Amino acid sequence: MSELPSLSTGTLMAGKIRYDQFISGNRTGLEPVLMAASIPAKAGQRVAEIGCGAGAGLLCLSQRISGLSLWGIEVDAPSLALAQHNLDANQRTEVTLLNCFFPDDLPPDVPFGRFDHCFANPPWHASNGTPSPLSRRDLARRALPDTLESWVKGCTRLLRYKGTLTLILPADLLADACNALAQNRFGGTTLCPLWPKTGREARLMLLQSRYCVRSPSRIVPGVVLHEADGSFTPESRLILKEGHALALGPKQQGMTRSPVPQD
Repeated sequence: MSELPSLSTGTLMAGKIRYDQFISGNRTGLEPVLMAASIPAKAGQRVAEIGCGAGAGLLCLSQRISGLSLWGIEVDAPSLALAQHNLDANQRTEVTLLNCFFPDDLPPDVPFGRFDHCFANPPWHASNGTPSPLSRRDLARRALPDTLESWVKGCTRLLRYKGTLTLILPADLLADACNALAQNRFGGTTLCPLWPKTGREARLMLLQSRYCVRSPSRIVPGVVLHEADGSFTPESRLILKEGHALALGPKQQGMTRSPVPQD
């Protein structure tokens, strides 16, 4: 790890996962944990995270469901090295990491059309805004004009028929995201608002859609993340701390317990 910048040592899921981060630069929030909770994966399936960063989403998903073949794609080489460090520290072995610009530079040996699920927290800050002085943070947060469309289209190269794509995005990108999904043959889109507190506007949303289906879109009640005093609600605590699933499908909406608990 000597080639990496200084690290801070911490945990995810109330200490269930060891998780180191760069002291400076982009820091992990709740987004990858919430995304990982909502992936409707089963043991034996193949799952790719686009823009995996330091590996939080991959770690949380593998904590909830064992026996997955996980792939992480990340353009920032130090972040990917840190992801490998975090995976090793948690004895996660069934993970393939790719250092490349998505989707243009995907290597030819990727199993195209054979992923059951993809998920991503794309950069979304406007490209004409003030850049961060920290290049890694800027790379993780600043979107090019076509980033969202490009990532959605790129996932069509990876996903099998009826595979799912899960995105977490700010609410003001709802129209752009729905348009990108529809233009690339995704359907059955489920919108899950993430309410910061009861009575507050949802600033973030989960969108989950299926490739090459024509099912109607749905809006589910969503999740209230915090109580009035800033503590986690009982529902969000079960997801963020205890590793419960956040099921978005029409037959299993709401929370479920982890099907394969891990130590």
